[in-house]
Amino acid sequence: MEKVNVARFDELLKEEKPVVCDFYTTWCGPCKVLTPILEELAEKYSDRALFIKADIDLNIELAVRYGITSIPFVAVFKGGELVDNTLGYSSRQDIIEFLDKNI
Repeated sequence: MEKVNVARFDELLKEEKPVVCDFYTTWCGPCKVLTPILEELAEKYSDRALFIKADIDLNIELAVRYGITSIPFVAVFKGGELVDNTLGYSSRQDIIEFLDKNI
């Protein structure tokens, strides 16, 4: 999963494929547990969506833009618009169901 800054994030939202973004910080325990699950699923779903990560400590503008006050916050964007998100740690199965519903 590509780690992005605000400019790269905005650029990727213009792509045709849906974008799945993991908003995280390096100090977040649940984020660290969720990362390997998302990395595995990013490979599995690579034909259906782009998977990226944005550290909200380094990209505060994104946290403000989307009202992110808790993490991990995994969001799906289509056509540049936020269409759904999950908040907090989710199991592998919950993430699969979330992705199947949204991409």
